[in-house]
Amino acid sequence: MDDFKNALFINYGGLGDEILFLPAIEDFKKKYPDSRVTLCLEGRAKGIKQLTPLIDEIIEVDIKAKGIKKYLNVLGLIKKARTGKFDVVISSGKSPLVGIILYLTGIKRRSGYFSKTAFLLTDGVELDENQYAGSMYHDLILPFFEDDEIPEDEIFVPHLKADDNFILPDELQGSFVALHPGVSKMSIDKNIFKCPDVSFWHGVIKGVLDKGRKLVLFGGPDDKDIIEKILGDEEIKNNPNFINYFGKTKNLRDLMNVLSFADTLICADSAPLHIGVGLNLNIVAIFGPTNEEKLVPKKENIKVITNKEIDCRPCLWHKRKINCNQSHCLNINVSDVLNAI
Repeated sequence: MDDFKNALFINYGGLGDEILFLPAIEDFKKKYPDSRVTLCLEGRAKGIKQLTPLIDEIIEVDIKAKGIKKYLNVLGLIKKARTGKFDVVISSGKSPLVGIILYLTGIKRRSGYFSKTAFLLTDGVELDENQYAGSMYHDLILPFFEDDEIPEDEIFVPHLKADDNFILPDELQGSFVALHPGVSKMSIDKNIFKCPDVSFWHGVIKGVLDKGRKLVLFGGPDDKDIIEKILGDEEIKNNPNFINYFGKTKNLRDLMNVLSFADTLICADSAPLHIGVGLNLNIVAIFGPTNEEKLVPKKENIKVITNKEIDCRPCLWHKRKINCNQSHCLNINVSDVLNAI
């Protein structure tokens, strides 16, 4: 049996994509516990290292750079891979360029999805995009296991663990509902809107507060605009059961630690959703144009809320790259959310 000492994983995307990639790394580490793991990713997702001990080192590559700079970045990755003394490289991505890059690294074992350049891989894997993304990425490590070592039909979800010695701040003590209303700024800049407008969030927050529940509002720098609009409602801001925790978490690990105490997390399709899944929280997830079947595991503690009155969703990624002009899928009933909590 191979004894891989130095493994390179490659996965591009946002923080959510890297969290979804963790089941593959986790099970690889279980099979090869002495293996050192390096994860190659986009700089915007480097915070993944704060959330898990599975990753020993990261390599940042701006794969979305324009023109010649993109290829110079790829050449830089190949150089690092060739000098890194890796035993195995495992990469997501369905582009034929993946097979070429992996071959040029000179790494002995190379696993990736089948494409026109799959003959350059040592281990080609069928790409099944019609499944939960955690399981889709997990398929990449199947060549390193015997048939009876991986349970059939299992859904491979990320596992995150809060710090045992974390002390919840006094103002958050007791039962509370966590709400994270934002998505990444990159999505917004690209006209990709995955959550409803501020009136929807006003309705949800007031509905939770009317039930006598404590609600804690979370958000990072990318969420500043939507947070300011929410705080424009004096009725919400002055409610004693409302806590504005925007900007108070020090980093992603601090956010994860605090969220681990929440009774329920309400959020859109965003990185905090996947953090919540990793923590096995009760979640109410708001989905518009994106496909919950690929991004949320089917579990009893996760409720997905959509606009069921339209039949054109989900459309983002497989039909279009940005939202349509109407975005009727984001017209979601507040009462559906409140009933799900």
